[in-house]
Amino acid sequence: MTSTSSSQATAKRMSWQAQAMRWHRALAWVAGVVLVLWCASGLIHTYLSMFGPQQKVFQPPLRALQLQGMKPMSHILSQAGIAEVSMVRVVAGEDENLLQVTQDAGQARRYFRLSDGVELQDHDFKQALFLARHYLALPDTPVHEVRKLSQFTDEYPSVNRLLPVYRVAFDNADDTVAFVYTETSVLAGVNNRLKSQCQTVFRHVHSGAWLGQISEPLRVVLLGLLLSALLVTALAGVGLLVGVRRKHRAPGVKHWHRGAAYVLSLPLLLLAISGAWHLLQNAGPKPPSNLRLSAPMKVEHMDFALERQWTAMTHNLNVQGLSLVRSHDSNVWMYRLSLAKPQDKPPTSPEDIRKARFEGKTPLGEPMYLLAHSGEVWPGGDRALALELGERFTGVSRDAIESVEVVTRFGPDYDFRNKRVPVWRLNYGPPVNASVFVDTATGVLADISPNAAKAERWSFSYLHKWNFLGMFGRNVHNGVVSVFVLAILLMFGGLGLRMAWQARVVSPSSAAARAR
Repeated sequence: MTSTSSSQATAKRMSWQAQAMRWHRALAWVAGVVLVLWCASGLIHTYLSMFGPQQKVFQPPLRALQLQGMKPMSHILSQAGIAEVSMVRVVAGEDENLLQVTQDAGQARRYFRLSDGVELQDHDFKQALFLARHYLALPDTPVHEVRKLSQFTDEYPSVNRLLPVYRVAFDNADDTVAFVYTETSVLAGVNNRLKSQCQTVFRHVHSGAWLGQISEPLRVVLLGLLLSALLVTALAGVGLLVGVRRKHRAPGVKHWHRGAAYVLSLPLLLLAISGAWHLLQNAGPKPPSNLRLSAPMKVEHMDFALERQWTAMTHNLNVQGLSLVRSHDSNVWMYRLSLAKPQDKPPTSPEDIRKARFEGKTPLGEPMYLLAHSGEVWPGGDRALALELGERFTGVSRDAIESVEVVTRFGPDYDFRNKRVPVWRLNYGPPVNASVFVDTATGVLADISPNAAKAERWSFSYLHKWNFLGMFGRNVHNGVVSVFVLAILLMFGGLGLRMAWQARVVSPSSAAARAR
């Protein structure tokens, strides 16, 4: 009886192992080709992260704010016939500080001289060119084109989030292209010929973008099937690794293929599962950007002559920025003075600049608010304004906010693509159930991270991109990822395809002869 039960158990185990081997071999060609294509295109991403073009200057252009004697803001706006605005701020222009006015998110921003209020016609293009030259340190390089983009393109895809931007194309050997977002004076992206070509390959091979141009459901289904084949092959291989105990070393490449599985199976499964989850989470039409300016509001009750008392009020203060913001609760305008904080020397090397950008370093500290009708310091401060902005953009009382914090660096819920720090994070419970990120400097809704999407964002950030290695620096992060991806490509994709080919071309008779 015992012998019979043992025989049945052995047969059942062998049957399971045979099924696993059958699936592993049947899908080997598909899984191998998928691994080679996805790993090779994934290496493009790490290459661009390490060696791709980037800005040469970290900080935006800065010029001391000396507003004593300027024409009052209310007069400048009235003279230009502007009754409602979304945003007003002082920016550093090429030759002098200027007043930048945004009436609508999609329209070009308007610029006025501070001294006499004269408008500089069509200056948004010139400001974009000035910022591009500043960030890329190309003061004299000829420019082929400056063009406004109001929609995302293959060259500037929706992953960048910021619109509208200006595409500044330089006429140099690398065909350098800068994408400038004038609203916050940031470099939204930088390309050259090689990066553009690499990004095209990455999007079409890794993400199947060419399929999305035909049919997005087709892209999702096909990529889903390929991921499923890869997962079944990998899981069957893990089953064989655990369930088949070899008494002797496997011959040839089988030994290396099996040995690599002990180290690479878990990373492969994490990459594949997180990739599949990301595919499903982002399937379907791309949602509109969460970025929103405050609705245009009427400019009124700005009686305080800030320009007359500027020197006295800013004594011993290092003011780096000035913007006009609106209080939601008290319904009044305020001047927001951005104050510099003591800091180390700005980064200058490519690696230090890259690190500072991803860490969200900023030269600014806690701002000061002055009531525009009286000049008195507003006691609410930055946190209070963030709460008011949350109410304005969600339409929900601040009672629904569970916690509040200032975000000074990028992470899974608020990543580098937003290009904007510091911001305030408002964690809402029902009915919003999301983290809302607001920028008090410009009164902007920067992003919304729904609670339902946070697990997938964490998965993609840490299990697919391996951002947990970021603490060791970008070079270590990209180096470790590249080594593992290359190993998976060679040991699973390369050797797996070789074994599949050998199994296909070697006849059973010759295999038996070799065995003898």
